[in-house]
Amino acid sequence: MADSIRPFYADWAGLNRRITRGVARLPPDVLALEADNANHWPVWAIAAHMAGVRVFWLCDVFGEPGAELTPFAGPDTPGWEDDLDRPRSGAELAQALTSTWQIVEGCLRRWTPAMLGEVVRRQEPGRLELHTRQSILLRMITHDGYHLGEINTALVAGGAEPIDPWPGQEWEPGAPVELREGRT
Repeated sequence: MADSIRPFYADWAGLNRRITRGVARLPPDVLALEADNANHWPVWAIAAHMAGVRVFWLCDVFGEPGAELTPFAGPDTPGWEDDLDRPRSGAELAQALTSTWQIVEGCLRRWTPAMLGEVVRRQEPGRLELHTRQSILLRMITHDGYHLGEINTALVAGGAEPIDPWPGQEWEPGAPVELREGRT
């Protein structure tokens, strides 16, 4: 789609892939490491929360399709992070992050620059919130970064390797690469 906003958010897809691969590789004992946050959630619950927020904002608030293809059925269903007695595996988390990314990807492909200013009303007990599509995209990007920071803090504190969100340009071996001199 020529007017798609997808090109402006292209690096977000790479960030999601690196988070997904990073979480998928973690064994259960590492996924159980707790973050030093207000909730003291384990790594797996933070990753589950990251995935669930996408469904909440895009499907539940904005009415985008795809929630049924994820582990997060709807607004009245508790998120995985709400059931700390049921730890999730790296494979389950990778599937949740992948399936919810498909919703994000669909929005980035369908939404146009002109749509970014559209406002949705969200009624909270005692207050009315107004959100634009642009503000929700920014919220979700910063949400991913914030919680990846929590995950990485827990991983390092537990002696595990952190997930590198920006290892550099991704490329397939054998693919042509055009190099430019950068400024230092």
